[in-house]
Amino acid sequence: MLPWIELAAATAPEGGVLRLLRRGDEFSIRLGGGNELMNSRLGGSEEALATLALDRLGGRGAPVVLIGGLGMGFTLRAAQAVAPPDARLIVSEIVPELVEWASGPMQPVFGDCLADPRVEIRQGDVGDEIRAGAGAYDAILLDVDNGPDGLTRDDNDALYGEGGLRAARGALRPGGVLAVWSAHTDAGFTKRLSLAGFAAETHAVRAGHGKRGARHTIWTARRHQG
Repeated sequence: MLPWIELAAATAPEGGVLRLLRRGDEFSIRLGGGNELMNSRLGGSEEALATLALDRLGGRGAPVVLIGGLGMGFTLRAAQAVAPPDARLIVSEIVPELVEWASGPMQPVFGDCLADPRVEIRQGDVGDEIRAGAGAYDAILLDVDNGPDGLTRDDNDALYGEGGLRAARGALRPGGVLAVWSAHTDAGFTKRLSLAGFAAETHAVRAGHGKRGARHTIWTARRHQG
């Protein structure tokens, strides 16, 4: 078997090191010594984050979509595939090196998707984008850290706690959709969504594209009208 080769490294927002590795045509991003955060062969649930959310917009014209976290671009590319030509797809990424890797060592994964005129990359914290964007978005897609039980950033509680969810509701237009990816299910988070003014659905989605492998959880939560 081919060995893993480290291509690049970056400092995680809360400290620690994000490491980019490659083995043949497979890429992996890991935290520290070995905890894998992303793998180029396992993007099925990240893609579903986009397709489930945009499907629930029901063909809304010129949607403005905020994507929290670039990662390996699975959610972005899935959104590009189903979003209309007049959509705006805004990606907020707090680690600048991830954006650099997309057009550098991970270009075989990303292709030319960042050249799409519908796409805008904003370097920074997606929480800041949400708090500054009153009524700005039709959909907010969050694939940040490990989901509501965040792994790498304590500050992610500000996204998934009651205050963060109220901010997300305020940033959405009436009938807009908040979609959240998580490695695990969380009944408490479902309840918080309801209390924050969302009608939430929970979806169990395979990490890959087959019938085997881990299941991840996606919430699609529609903001109540008004």
